Amino acid sequence: MRVEVQLTAEPIVPCRLIEPDHAGRAGACVEFTGVVRGEEKEQRIAALEYEAYPDMARRVMQALLARLGQRHRCLSARVIHRVGIIPVGEAAIWLGITASHRREAFALLAEFMDQLKQEVPIWKTRSIPFEAQRPHQS
Repeated sequence: MRVEVQLTAEPIVPCRLIEPDHAGRAGACVEFTGVVRGEEKEQRIAALEYEAYPDMARRVMQALLARLGQRHRCLSARVIHRVGIIPVGEAAIWLGITASHRREAFALLAEFMDQLKQEVPIWKTRSIPFEAQRPHQS
């Protein structure tokens, strides 16, 4: 399985899922985008901030995807995880899986997302309150 992992401080731009070498073999392309909600712990927020150990985070995500790929025969997996301050409504993570069949693609995607928070050194360090984004009244 081909695996690509990227960390970025820039807004996420989803990738093309079907590569020329997958033509004729890919029957499923599954995408997941995790978006910052406007509420965290019942408080309105304007953004979330994520920090990571970049090299370690990439290595752990690659190893996790390779391990899951042994159980779920997929053709490729691409992950883009954002770090830094991410405003409400923007993507914090994008994951694209290509496989011959949908069952494998969905299973790999679901297991990866379930294990991501437990294994990968990326942390949500703070929620930026909605009120902090408003100009102060004099």
